[in-house]
Amino acid sequence: MTTRERVYLFDTTLRDGAQTAGVDFTLADKIAVAAMLDRLGVDYVEGGYPGANPTDTEFFSTPRTSRATFTAFGMAKRAGRSAANDPGLQGVLQAKADACCFVAKSWDFHVTHALGITLEDNLEQIRETVAAAVAAGREALIDCEHFFDGYKANPAYALSCAKAAHDAGARWVALCDTNGGTTPEEVFAIVAEAAKIVPGERLGIHAHDDMGLAVANSLAAVRAGARQIQGTLNGLGERCGNANLVTIIPTLKLKPEFAERFEIGVDDAALAGLSQLSRAFDELLNRTSNRYAPYVGANAFATKAGIHASAILKDPRTYEHVAPERVGNHRRLLVSDQGGKSNLLSELARVGVQVDRSDPRLDRLLASVKEREAQGYSYEGAEASFGLLARRALGRVPGFFAVESFRVMVERRHNAAGALVTVSEAIVKVTVDGETLMTAAEGIGPVNALDVALRKDLGRYQPYIADLKLTDYKVRILNGGTEAVTRVLVESTDGDGETWTTVGVSPNIIDASFEALVDSVTYKLLKAGAAAAVAA
Repeated sequence: MTTRERVYLFDTTLRDGAQTAGVDFTLADKIAVAAMLDRLGVDYVEGGYPGANPTDTEFFSTPRTSRATFTAFGMAKRAGRSAANDPGLQGVLQAKADACCFVAKSWDFHVTHALGITLEDNLEQIRETVAAAVAAGREALIDCEHFFDGYKANPAYALSCAKAAHDAGARWVALCDTNGGTTPEEVFAIVAEAAKIVPGERLGIHAHDDMGLAVANSLAAVRAGARQIQGTLNGLGERCGNANLVTIIPTLKLKPEFAERFEIGVDDAALAGLSQLSRAFDELLNRTSNRYAPYVGANAFATKAGIHASAILKDPRTYEHVAPERVGNHRRLLVSDQGGKSNLLSELARVGVQVDRSDPRLDRLLASVKEREAQGYSYEGAEASFGLLARRALGRVPGFFAVESFRVMVERRHNAAGALVTVSEAIVKVTVDGETLMTAAEGIGPVNALDVALRKDLGRYQPYIADLKLTDYKVRILNGGTEAVTRVLVESTDGDGETWTTVGVSPNIIDASFEALVDSVTYKLLKAGAAAAVAA
C-alpha cells in the first residue's frame, strides 16, 4: 500500500475566529472549545494572544490540550528593539504553550507604509522572531500576512519573507490570503512557486472567505504542495469568516482525490461526531446553526422533490455525494407539496410512525399535507407537528384535553412605582376528563402569557409537562397586507434534553402561536406515554 502524506490541521477558532462580529469567548468558553478541538483530532489549537487581554493571559496560564499542539499567537518582533526587550514577544514566549505562531508582513506595501521600515529590516525581524522562539524551546510558526497580495505586487520579496522564516528554523510558514480576494487558480500557481523555496511539508495555507472561496483555496493549496491547513469551526472569523474546517475535514476524509493521497489526525469515529460537534459549538455561542451547511447542516441531505426521493430510496448514491452517517448526519425526505408517497413513507418511518404502504389512509394524509402546505403550513422544520398530524390521521393520538376557549389581554399602564409598563394576561379554558379547567397567567408578552396559562393546570396530566419549556419562537409573514397569513414555529424542550418544533398558521399571530403551543403540549404528553380513554 502506498504511504499517504500527512496533512496537518491548524485551528484558529479561539484567535482569528474570536474576531467574528458578535462573538466574545469567556474563559470557560475557550476551555470548552479547546477540549472539543482536542477530541476532534486537529493538530494545532491556537488559543489566542497572551498578554493582549486578561482572558487570553489566563487561558495560557496552563496547558489546555492533551493531544493537539497548544499554540500561542503573537506579533513578530518590533523594529528598533531586540527580541529580549520586546514585551509582546516575550509575553508569547512565556505562555504555557507548545508552539508560537507569529504574524509577519510579507507585502512590501505594508512593510514600507504600515510599519515604516525597510524591506531588509522586516526580513531581519522575521529571522530574529523565529530564532527567539526556537531558543525558548517552542515550535515556531510564521503567518505571512497578505502573502498573496504581496506576491502579486512583488513576487521576489514575498518569497524572501517565507524563505527567511524557513531558514531561521520555522516549522511552518503559512501563506495568508488575508483579504480573501485570491482565486483557487491563483492560489495553486502561487503556492506551487512558494513550494520551490520552502518545502511543501513546511508550508501552510490561511484563507479568508471574502469571496466564498476559502475552502476551495485551501484545497487548491494542498494540491499545489502545502501540507498544513488553517481554519476555524463553522468558518468563524472576521468579515466573511475563515476556511471552514468542518467542511474541509470530511472532504479530506471522504473524497478519493484527497483520501487516497493524504491522511489527517481526525479518525472515523470523530468524523461521525462532526455534525453534533458543529451544532454544539453553535449552541455554545448561542447562534442558530446553518441548516444549509455542507455535510453537517440539517438540510444537507434533505430532499423535497418526489422523483428524487423515490430514486434515493432505491439507491442513495443517486443524489447523495457521501453517506450522511459518515459525518453524523441523516437523510431527510421532506413531506411537502412537492413530495409523493415515497417522501411520506420515509418521513413516517423516521418519526416513528409505522404504517403499511397499502393503507388507504396514506393517500388522505398526503392530500391533507399538501392542502395544509397550500394554506401556509410547513412541516420541513416542524417534525413534531407532522408526527401529530400523521398519528391523528391514523387514529393514534389520545384525546388528552380539549381547548374550549382562550383570551389574551394586553394593557399599557403605570405601575405602583409610576413607571409605564405593558402587561399581558391570558385566560385559557380546557376540558380534561369531562371537567372544565380555567387558568389565568401573566407573561412577558401575549404568547408567553398563553404558554404559562396553558401549562398551569392540565389536571392529571400536569406531572407529565412539569419539565416542558418553550425555548424559541419564530414568526414569518407569508403574504403582505393587513390580512397577512402568519406562520409561527415554536421550539420546546424537556428535562430529557429532547427538542422539538411545532407549527401554527392563521391570519392572527396569537391564534397561530396558540395552535403551535397546543401541539407542543400534546407532543410532550404523547412522548411521555400519557394515556386517555378517548381516541381522537
